Amino acid sequence: MRKIQMVDLKGQYADIKDVVNPSIQEVIENTAFINGPKVHEFQKNLENYLGIKHVIPCANGTDALQIAMMGLGLKPGDEVITADFTFAATVEVIALLQLTPVLVDVNEGDFNINIDAIKKAITPKTKAIVPIHLFGQCANMEAIMEVANEYNLFVIEDNAQAIGANYTYKDGSKAKAGTIGNVGATSFFPSKNLGCYGDGGAIFTNDDDLAHTIRGIVNHGMYRRYHHDVVGVNSRLDSIQAAVLDAKLPKLDSYNRARQHAAKKYNASFKGIQSIITPVTVNKGCVGICDNCDCHVFHQYTLRIEGADRDALAAHLNESGIPCGVYYPIPLHKQKAYADDRYNEADFPITNQLVKEVISLPMHTELDDEQIEFITSTIIKFING
Repeated sequence: MRKIQMVDLKGQYADIKDVVNPSIQEVIENTAFINGPKVHEFQKNLENYLGIKHVIPCANGTDALQIAMMGLGLKPGDEVITADFTFAATVEVIALLQLTPVLVDVNEGDFNINIDAIKKAITPKTKAIVPIHLFGQCANMEAIMEVANEYNLFVIEDNAQAIGANYTYKDGSKAKAGTIGNVGATSFFPSKNLGCYGDGGAIFTNDDDLAHTIRGIVNHGMYRRYHHDVVGVNSRLDSIQAAVLDAKLPKLDSYNRARQHAAKKYNASFKGIQSIITPVTVNKGCVGICDNCDCHVFHQYTLRIEGADRDALAAHLNESGIPCGVYYPIPLHKQKAYADDRYNEADFPITNQLVKEVISLPMHTELDDEQIEFITSTIIKFING
């Protein structure tokens, strides 16, 4: 059996090196390292894939979130509602811009932001909602957009973990994750479903004026050299990373299907095992993981462990040569940087429960059935004592 990796980038590279290597070499030979032809090619190809008017590449996913908020003109003191159970980057940029982060609880089933908690948190100072499509599955965007329209709020989708996923509306129509709100932001960190070989990110929008503003922000506020029309930042996707991403983009759907295949194998192995709660998909028509399911792309495959020692299981897996991760061990409202007297522990029952239960297993495009069998049998033996 091959060594088990949490993310097997080397194995993935071996499959695409005949495409990636010449693309990188072309950039080096042309020496168009910043905003070169490869960046524009990737931008257009991603726009076509997502079915969106504007993709604006940038340096990383955190910048993408910050630039999206800057582009919307949010001002210091404006309140931005987002989920408590996620990585810190989302709340980090809210604080950096001197906006007021408002953290709310999530759903027990899909780990995504809770609609009732959003409604409860809205005040006259609320200006935006940032749903995070956690672990590869969309938040309830139809309900979120209804709330946003009722209260005249912006919606900024944090799509760092769900690129390629589809959201299905009640009428059966679909839209790609990250394209539903006013603006979407994603990361191309190497471990993402669509990852480059360094840092990278992008912003998505159908709003022509917002896209124009954002294009200036990512480039020092310039539309013409040395003419600074808006306050900007230095955040550009370099051409080598664009070449890697453009080589991978045609394979994104097959990459996501490989992840879904692995998730179905995991789910089948754990079926009926007490103490193990497997991931579920909650979009229209999808209970469990259905055939040809496209609403969950499994950036992470995350179990919940009930009635057993999650931390002891993690230690046992590591000792057995099986990498795993706890995403996320500390809620944002308990982090020193974001603690606030406004928060009441009674408002975060699900988040406080999840941080004690969740554990993520290896999940990537190169995961094979033999590895999955070893991982699942090791976990079941531990659970059953």
